[in-house]
Amino acid sequence: MKKIRSYFILFIAAALMTGCSGLNKMKQNYDQVKYEVVPQVLETHAGTVDLTIKGTFPEKYFDKNVVLEATPVLVYSGGETQFEKVTLQGENVQANNEVISNSGDNFSYTSSIPYDAAMLKSELMLRVTGTKKGTSVEFDPVKLADGVIATSTLAEAYGTSDPMTIIMPDNFKRIIPEGKMADIHYLINMANIRNTELKDEDIAALKEYLELVKTEEDLEFIDMLVSAYASPDGPLDFNDQLASKRLESASKYIKREFEKAEIEDIDKEGFVKNKSTAEDWEGFKAEVEKSDIEDKDLIIRVLSMYSDPAVREQEIKNMSSAFEVLKDQILPKLRRSKLIVNVNKIGRSDEEILEQINSDPTVLGLEELLYAASLTDDLEEQLKYYEIAAKQNPKCLRAYNNIAGVSMELGDLDAAKAALEKAKAIKNDDVVKNNLGFVALMEGNINEAEEYFTSMTSSTVESKFGLGTIAIMKGEYDRAVNYFDNEPSFNNALAHVLKGDLSKAKNMLDNMEMCENGAPSYLKAIIGARMDNRDYMLNGLREAISYNNEWAQYVLKDVEFAKFFNDTDFLSLVQ
Repeated sequence: MKKIRSYFILFIAAALMTGCSGLNKMKQNYDQVKYEVVPQVLETHAGTVDLTIKGTFPEKYFDKNVVLEATPVLVYSGGETQFEKVTLQGENVQANNEVISNSGDNFSYTSSIPYDAAMLKSELMLRVTGTKKGTSVEFDPVKLADGVIATSTLAEAYGTSDPMTIIMPDNFKRIIPEGKMADIHYLINMANIRNTELKDEDIAALKEYLELVKTEEDLEFIDMLVSAYASPDGPLDFNDQLASKRLESASKYIKREFEKAEIEDIDKEGFVKNKSTAEDWEGFKAEVEKSDIEDKDLIIRVLSMYSDPAVREQEIKNMSSAFEVLKDQILPKLRRSKLIVNVNKIGRSDEEILEQINSDPTVLGLEELLYAASLTDDLEEQLKYYEIAAKQNPKCLRAYNNIAGVSMELGDLDAAKAALEKAKAIKNDDVVKNNLGFVALMEGNINEAEEYFTSMTSSTVESKFGLGTIAIMKGEYDRAVNYFDNEPSFNNALAHVLKGDLSKAKNMLDNMEMCENGAPSYLKAIIGARMDNRDYMLNGLREAISYNNEWAQYVLKDVEFAKFFNDTDFLSLVQ
């Protein structure tokens, strides 16, 4: 009985050894399996790490009764992430997996995982387990690749840190031209000024205005225009003399008024500008167009058909009924002198505006309030001034929009969004949509941001920048370059790097002003590494670290620079 039991045990052991022999042989010869990984160094694009593995099994390697489960795993400090498992089977296995022939075979595998910043410095390992007739054996793990090149993520990390928000401009003008006009009308063929004309409202208003400008400190005279006209009926020579006489009488009159008011500007050289017009055809046309004369279209057509004044006059006189109306209603208005005094209204100085907004802003107008924000580089002060403008002018679109713009620069996205919602309620125009797009982009809501940018009635440099940045995040680098066009920026250069146009990116960065976060300089270093231009790489890295020392730690994890990790000059920069 004991002998039978011993034979049974030996039989079971032999069976197990037979089952394991194929697996152990496969494990022993595992180094004969060849793997090709695409890309050779893993990269992240559009937030994912894509992987393709092509495997080649030699002849008589793959046991016909074996099932292999292979799991690519990205291993990094503090964790690991598995790609989708792939299962392969021998020719005799009754299952629904990819079959590998014992005579030698190939397989191809594609998968992806979401990218995490911890994966920046990582290794791709392949873990394989073989199973035959219920017995499993783990093969030795194989390193397939390094990872992960994360250059594309620089758009999200640094390309949105300086959003192209639009600040709506103020309309403040310190010097505002203004003026006052009056007409003196004459009887036909006369040039003397009647007393009744000097009692008209416009003349009285002009005299009052002269006194006002004289006394108000914020008003100053520019010049005095005197224009005299004769109506276009009558001989040209006579009208020329008549217009000159009317100019003389009007000029004498206005000079007396300035002298009565003791305004010395009248004696300044060039202050009074005189002009006479012998036949006022332009005035004639304007008055006819404004009138309800029955034949006015015909009259205007005559003016356009004949350029000779005498012919014009005769043709119009030939329309006897029309001419009677012209003689009564139009021509008397043209026998005149026009008096125009031009004045500059001088607004508060920059210093006065800042003093006023910090003491009693209620006396400032809207444009002065908005302008005040341009007088300081302090973002907190700018925000304060725009908030004052919004409080005093709650229907002002520009005030709320600009509150949002400054809030974004301060990093307060909640305040920016709240201000933009108020602006949107007043008017949902393209500027508001643009700025809401950048708020969404900075929050990481790229689909929402894209909707805002594309809903604008016309694209702008700013909205194209936003859409180009989104295209980078989606891995659409050709599209990004098209959006950016030739506008130089970090994101534009980055898009060219990611699409493989290193020379264009290098040329753009070399002609750009670098910025304090150091990202453009770091991108120079990446270009140098990819072009195998060691000096350009070192200079870019040195410049980046001088702006922001955090690059010295980041670069040690960045496999863009793997070939330089043992370079003494490289190490001297980062250690």
